[in-house]
Amino acid sequence: MAELPCAEPPPRCSGRFTISTLLGAEEAAGCEGTQLSGGSLCTRTFGYNTVDVVPNYEHYANSRGVGEAGRGRPSLADLHSILKPDPGHLRVPLPDPQRSNGLPDAEEGAGEPGRAPAPEPVRFGWVKGVMIRCMLNIWGVILYLRLPWITAQAGIALTWLIILMSVTVTTITGLSISAISTNGKVKSGGTYFLISRSLGPELGGSIGLIFAFANAVAVAMHTVGFAETVRDLLQEHNSLIVDPTNDIRIIGVLTVTVLLGISLAGMEWEAKAQILFFLVILVSFINYLVGTVIPASAEKQAKGFFSYRADIFAQNFVPNWRGPEGSFFGLFSIFFPSATGILAGANISGDLKDPAVAIPKGTLMAIFWTTVSYLVLSATIGACVLRDASGSLNDSVAVGSPGCEGLGCSYGWNFTDCAQRQSCRYGLSNYYQSMSMVSGFGPLITAGIFGATLSSALACLVSAPKVFQVSTGPCPSPCLCPQVTGQDIPAPLTPFSPQCLCKDELYPLIGFFGKGYGKNSEPIRGYMLTYVIAIGFILIAELNAIAPIISNFFLCSYALINFSCFHASITNSPGWRPSFRYYSKWAALFGAAISVVIMFLLTWWAALIALGIVVFLLGYVLYKKPDVNWGSSMQASSYNLALSYSVGLSEVDEHIKNYRPQCLVLTGPPNFRPALVDFVGTFTKNLSLMICGNVLIGPRKQKVPEARQASDGHTRWLLKRKIKAFYTDVLAEDLRSGVQMLLQAAGLGKMRPNIVALGYKRDWQAAAPQSLEDYVGILHDAFDFKHGVCLLRLREGLNVSRVPQAHINPTFGAAEQPGGNGTGSRAAPSIDPEQQASTIFQSQQGKKTIDIYWLFDDGGLTLLIPYLLGRKKRWGKCKIRVFVGGQINRMDEERKAIVSLLSKFRLGFHEVHVLPDINQQPRPEHTRRFEELIAPFRLNDGFKDEAAVNELRHGCPWKISDEEVHRHRAKSLRQVRLNEILLDYSRDAALIAITLPIGRKGRCPSSLYMAWLETLSQDLRPPVILIRGNQENVLTFYCQ
Repeated sequence: MAELPCAEPPPRCSGRFTISTLLGAEEAAGCEGTQLSGGSLCTRTFGYNTVDVVPNYEHYANSRGVGEAGRGRPSLADLHSILKPDPGHLRVPLPDPQRSNGLPDAEEGAGEPGRAPAPEPVRFGWVKGVMIRCMLNIWGVILYLRLPWITAQAGIALTWLIILMSVTVTTITGLSISAISTNGKVKSGGTYFLISRSLGPELGGSIGLIFAFANAVAVAMHTVGFAETVRDLLQEHNSLIVDPTNDIRIIGVLTVTVLLGISLAGMEWEAKAQILFFLVILVSFINYLVGTVIPASAEKQAKGFFSYRADIFAQNFVPNWRGPEGSFFGLFSIFFPSATGILAGANISGDLKDPAVAIPKGTLMAIFWTTVSYLVLSATIGACVLRDASGSLNDSVAVGSPGCEGLGCSYGWNFTDCAQRQSCRYGLSNYYQSMSMVSGFGPLITAGIFGATLSSALACLVSAPKVFQVSTGPCPSPCLCPQVTGQDIPAPLTPFSPQCLCKDELYPLIGFFGKGYGKNSEPIRGYMLTYVIAIGFILIAELNAIAPIISNFFLCSYALINFSCFHASITNSPGWRPSFRYYSKWAALFGAAISVVIMFLLTWWAALIALGIVVFLLGYVLYKKPDVNWGSSMQASSYNLALSYSVGLSEVDEHIKNYRPQCLVLTGPPNFRPALVDFVGTFTKNLSLMICGNVLIGPRKQKVPEARQASDGHTRWLLKRKIKAFYTDVLAEDLRSGVQMLLQAAGLGKMRPNIVALGYKRDWQAAAPQSLEDYVGILHDAFDFKHGVCLLRLREGLNVSRVPQAHINPTFGAAEQPGGNGTGSRAAPSIDPEQQASTIFQSQQGKKTIDIYWLFDDGGLTLLIPYLLGRKKRWGKCKIRVFVGGQINRMDEERKAIVSLLSKFRLGFHEVHVLPDINQQPRPEHTRRFEELIAPFRLNDGFKDEAAVNELRHGCPWKISDEEVHRHRAKSLRQVRLNEILLDYSRDAALIAITLPIGRKGRCPSSLYMAWLETLSQDLRPPVILIRGNQENVLTFYCQ
């Protein structure tokens, strides 16, 4: 908690509250003339003029990489190193906390000053944007024109099985897409965006193109279904244009041209058209159900309709295969495209108000209601209509007439002749318009067919180009997006998410088709490409030939979506935190496998072609190696594989989503400090790197053989304890030099520590003064090497060794026994792996609390480590509480701001407490205890000048001058007050995590800094971890 002197805060600095008694004369100089690398101002935090800042939404917005500092947060150098004066007084204003409460008015920048505000784009909710769109896409041409025919072929029982098999695949896929879409903010690009950002550009890019192609072909399928219905109407009135086949082509081309015009008019007009189609379909359904209960007229009976009959249901319950498509999987391949509209909502993710909420809710509701409608329709029409009927009124006979065969004879109709010759024109097996015949008013069913086919065609026509409308989010930098600079950056797509449309460009010409126009950035060129592909397949003019082509491509897409969810889950990345919890990685794997199996069962040659295309596109992307970094699960998997294939990991860039706390644990011999080993091992097990470091001090000739012998013993001890960690030791002249070696050399490739974990030095008051300097110097070295620091303190201490006096590291001394925290060793005693001391971190914690005091923003590490602990079984029942500082008259506002920020991180922390009494003065007896604590280390120089103080302190750099006591008085009293708060709120907690204060190097004596740590954590029964990240983001609420 490093401060800047700030006599008067600048205009943008707004204090949370005032502690005049603590401020005193803590800082004499003003903060004018100070330049911070992160562009941060000297702000007032908890009433103090400080560089350190509280957690804020904007610090995590636009976060892109682990190595990039968040906006507005000071860098580690700002907090830790001596600040350099800036004559230019260059400032980057921070948001006014009084105005924003930590949450910006717009999530990201709203564009350049002076620019006219962008038109408000159209955004949809989950009903209009997802559920209705998915239901319309599912209720396509198959529903009206092929489901009755499939029921006649397969029977009601197998038709239900076909429906449920299809729904099983789509439901699992819906759960997977819900999980993927809620794992961070989703932008435009739909399915391609979700898969590519989850699995990476290789598989994501290939399946994105295949999915776009499948949607383009689906436009043709639904349009042909519409044209087929119009052709039948013309044929009934003897008004064909040319001939039955060419009429389908003519009508289809005209229809898709009209749909293209609606799409080009914009998403708002397209949505209005979809609502109209939805209402028409609902009316046609009601009309059909009413028709099934109306007594059948003679004309309808001649066509095979007799209302509900048990014997008709029984006859239609079993299959009756006919024709070349007469097989289970042949019919499945024809029906399956009718269940593939589940991604219609996800495909327009960029046009949804809240994709993370809309996609799961709308998709699953659409699957449920459409499944019910399919099952009801197949059961009702199978109970009402015979398979074969002539349609001729002359075929009526008396009941029981001789020579009459078939079920129709019991109702007075003889269809025997046409059934035997298979020349019947009506019945479920022969008449595709059976629903229209059954309904109460036939034209309404025709209108429903028009609505279903046109709505599905329109949805697919809109979905396919959206694949090309992909942006990588806010443009990271001009160097990453050279084609978008200066005035070329488009206006924001929404007031909350400005995008610079940096195209992925995984394949040639993708960027050309992805160019957006208008306020919604419509990909008009993508529409034209889809239009051309659709016309090409419309010319086939055969619905049963087009449907199986689509089935394989959609199944291939669904397999990759499910595999994306499985792969993201199995990699166990901390960045995989979907808000949607009702999914299973094993169900996703089953969905992926069954999709591939069904592909080959349907049409093996088409499956081979689809997989061949995927492999070809995959090979192209692997060859091209696009420069993209999306934090995909492939990167997370690469981390796990790096233990064996670390060389292959060198080309994988780091990403915040895949950030892992990789710890260098200064244990000395690991069996000396089992609690420290268990603590770090708990949150790194199966997750990240853990290296136990030991510094050997002594003659090289003696120590090298001992180190080789001891290393194997320490490794066996770790394995026996089931700690997944590496052990490494270095030989050095002193402890600090050895730790510096470990900081620089530990790890391999990307598997390098980013956190230094060590124990608290309990005997610092009685230890040799140089050991005190070395201990604090290790903390400074960790910060200098851009490492976070995690310091563990147990009430009973950490060191359980009983090493003779002669073998104790003088840096930490004998007085440290039994709980000190040395990291060096002079001897290599024999190590028995069977001797395993039990620690608090090996026991069940029960229903206690993990208390996090997130007082200053260090990038999120203070939150992440307790979150990872809470995911473990031993800590799973513990409730996590987050405490933040606040102002008593703004407690509700500040609590809402922090709750909102935490919810975006998806950590599951819901209990937030604001501490309004953090600004009170500590009790006098506690203040006196602190003064007594530092008294032995004071120079008592009487406020002499700096030169005189340096002369007095020559050889004793740990001594504290009167000026330093006065300068740091406010910060010292803050530690005293924080300890009082910890004792009040967290006396019975299972664990306390608190932000580690930082002492500025060269300005804060080591003894004073240790007095701060002692005061802050003393008298606490629970384990205390003091955490400080390296001031760079380790949490993000974006999905890329």
